[in-house]
Amino acid sequence: MRESRVLAKLRSGSAASCLKVNFGDGQAAEIASMAGFDCLWIDQEHLAQDWSVLNSQIWAAKAHNVDVMVRVPRGSYSGYVKPLEMDATGIMVPHIMNLEEAKQVIQMTRFHPIGRRAIDGGSADGAYTNMDFGDYLKDSNTQKFLVLQIEDPEVLPDIEAIAALDGVDMLFFGPGDFSQGIGAPGEWDHPRLIEARKLVASVANKYGKFAATSGGIDSLDSFLEMGYGFVNVGADIVGLSGYCKNLIERFGKSVPGTLLSSPPPGKPY
Repeated sequence: MRESRVLAKLRSGSAASCLKVNFGDGQAAEIASMAGFDCLWIDQEHLAQDWSVLNSQIWAAKAHNVDVMVRVPRGSYSGYVKPLEMDATGIMVPHIMNLEEAKQVIQMTRFHPIGRRAIDGGSADGAYTNMDFGDYLKDSNTQKFLVLQIEDPEVLPDIEAIAALDGVDMLFFGPGDFSQGIGAPGEWDHPRLIEARKLVASVANKYGKFAATSGGIDSLDSFLEMGYGFVNVGADIVGLSGYCKNLIERFGKSVPGTLLSSPPPGKPY
């Protein structure tokens, strides 16, 4: 099984870069992979790409030795397992609310002796039955990463117990929904949000897990200082939106009367 680029970096004490890919095609994934990111974040929680699109994105990333993390929809064990069987390197489960939910995710996504993930082995992650069965189970537990997204204040009382669980690789602090959960949507400097972001990093590192989060590239140094090792620093649609806006603004300076569009709301990462 292919070694995870992200886990190799994190386990060596380095940091790993990530870009969120919102465009639903393999070409966008390939362009981002060619740029040199360690990981692409593909979203199935909010986006509508079908399985064939996800398949092409995983293939494109693998061709350049880049990991793919799929944020899965909540609730279905098959929805958790399918991206892994397509050879995504990891999955991120959103809105973990308590210790029991975290245990259930581990049970559904890890093989024996950690959990009871349904076994197939005939898909891409098992080299279409060309892997030794024992190696398949072992490598899946060590080279595929499980990320639990911490993005609600309700989960904080269980955060240490969750971090201590075997089978969890990363705790990912999600600032967007957390800000909404504390009644301060979009207030990135709110004291409770900053406190929670620091807590997630501290607890993850305390229990030998990796801390992950998202934010602008200008905040990267502060995240690293907090103890975050996996950072999503942007999204393809943010880049394209900024590029197009810059072009039309420059065009407008040469052609008076050009209609300038409003900037896109928010940041999708």
